[in-house]
Amino acid sequence: MVQRPIDHLVHCVGDLEAARAFHQRLGFTTTPPARHPFGTGNSLIQLDGNFVELLAVADPGAIRPAASGQFSFGHYNAEFLERGRGLSMLVFASNDARRDHADFVARGLQTYAPFDFSRKAKLPDGSEVTVSFSLAFVTHPDLPQAVFFVCQLHAPQYFWKPEYQRHANTAAVIDAVVMSVDDPGTLADFFGKLQGERNVTRDGRALTVETGRGRILVLDRAEARARFPDDAGVSAQHFVGYRILVRDLDAAERVLRDGRVPHHAEKNYIRIAAADNFGAALELVVRS
Repeated sequence: MVQRPIDHLVHCVGDLEAARAFHQRLGFTTTPPARHPFGTGNSLIQLDGNFVELLAVADPGAIRPAASGQFSFGHYNAEFLERGRGLSMLVFASNDARRDHADFVARGLQTYAPFDFSRKAKLPDGSEVTVSFSLAFVTHPDLPQAVFFVCQLHAPQYFWKPEYQRHANTAAVIDAVVMSVDDPGTLADFFGKLQGERNVTRDGRALTVETGRGRILVLDRAEARARFPDDAGVSAQHFVGYRILVRDLDAAERVLRDGRVPHHAEKNYIRIAAADNFGAALELVVRS
């Protein structure tokens, strides 16, 4: 089975402009805001082959519940934001979303009809283009606040832009996504079907899922609290944070100090608490 590399994270922030301003203080370049046809709006932090999607509700009237056998991106994330902020979805890159959907069905995963959509995107020179995507979703009954899907990007030359991938904090790529669950072992079969059994390893009560570009760290609540001691609220079965590799950790810390961003710095990493980052803990780690 081919690994499905991390394509992006969906980070529900509520106030898109406030989130863009804060992430710029963190040293990230953010793309101009864009609108989805199903009621949400976003701004992206493009990295080397993957990205963070800052997401908010832009048009509540355009959000519709899912029909039978379908998944509603807008409705799910609007409900997520009613409960709070943070990482709502983990997305894998796909060359063929319909082929992936067929594989999900064959493996007995809880999946939905593939979904296609287009939106406008503003290029660095100010011109507008249309970007299009095909998606196939997967859910798990024990993870109501964590959704997975594959994203097939059509005409990528209109999407990835070097100007959007240069960051003052020297960020390079998403290296890991961290989940907190009651019992990681019970999800080994699920992740094995999603990423291939040989890509899932157990270390005590934790799971490590290799994706080919980044990994998923599935921790029990005690381990998640130990990893993110500033976030005493780690309790639910959900994504709690993520790690980005940077090229120069000292440069990243200078940016944070200049931006007066609360953070905890050690020799090999910088940690920003979820409470200070719209509900998602963030680690910056030097790229070796």
